[in-house]
Amino acid sequence: MDHIVTILGATATGKTTLAVNLAALINGEIISADSRQVYKGMDIGTGKDLSEYTLSDTTIPYHLIDIARAGDKYNVFEFMQDFTQAFNTITRKGKIPVMCGGTGMYLDAILRSYSMADVPVNSELRKDLEDFSNDKLKIRLLSYGPLHNVSDITDRERTIRAIEIAEFQSKEHNKIKLPDFKSVNFGIHFDRNEIRNRISQRLVQRLKEGMIEEAEALLKNNVSEEELMYYGLEYKFLTLYLTGEISYNEMFTKLETAIHQFAKRQMTWFRRMEKKGIKINWIDGNLELNDKLALILKLMRG
Repeated sequence: MDHIVTILGATATGKTTLAVNLAALINGEIISADSRQVYKGMDIGTGKDLSEYTLSDTTIPYHLIDIARAGDKYNVFEFMQDFTQAFNTITRKGKIPVMCGGTGMYLDAILRSYSMADVPVNSELRKDLEDFSNDKLKIRLLSYGPLHNVSDITDRERTIRAIEIAEFQSKEHNKIKLPDFKSVNFGIHFDRNEIRNRISQRLVQRLKEGMIEEAEALLKNNVSEEELMYYGLEYKFLTLYLTGEISYNEMFTKLETAIHQFAKRQMTWFRRMEKKGIKINWIDGNLELNDKLALILKLMRG
């Protein structure tokens, strides 16, 4: 049986740095488990931090980053297919996959081996949902279980698609088996106040790095306002700012609050994974990098 290592955590916890340095030590390659880093041109807003994949003169290979067009709607089923392909590519080379990310649904899908299927459009279901109010659509979606992405209820079309996927998944059509592996899982943890401070500091830094200009470039390159809003968080509030619907100060304040709330939902999802049997070894985010790596290597040997 093959082994993988999973590094997870809320936004702004330093997952990429830890995963890349670990991969360098164990002859590994990174598989990203981030629902927005798949999109080309969405770099600063999604925190790809691609420069971190180069250590000295060595670049650690990564997978599932920049594989979809900005404006597309990548989903968990595509992720599971792409994960399987990346996993097989890495293990055939005799290397160790290091899955790194914070998208709870994607991590959960792999670690608990969700059934995988391509979800076709269900015209009959969509017709039944035509007369549903937005509130009624939300209630219908929640009937399938906890939300994996809060943005699924911010847009009517997206809510309907989420219902379509959930309905299809509930019937477990066309199962495709994931690779057989054992994962050792590590989570990076900070207390609530510290993660809030880290999020705020990172937001300021990303704005300085050109996050607004990145969103502006996407809008100029055939990504519509509606498509960019679909991705939520940074891209939602940056679009509202760029179209003049909110001021810069409103954009910053609302985005900062939204990211804080998002981080809280991420931790809730990880705790739910633990309740469902996924073992996560939590690491104090305040430890020095070398101490984190030493702890991980020790637990891996065990």
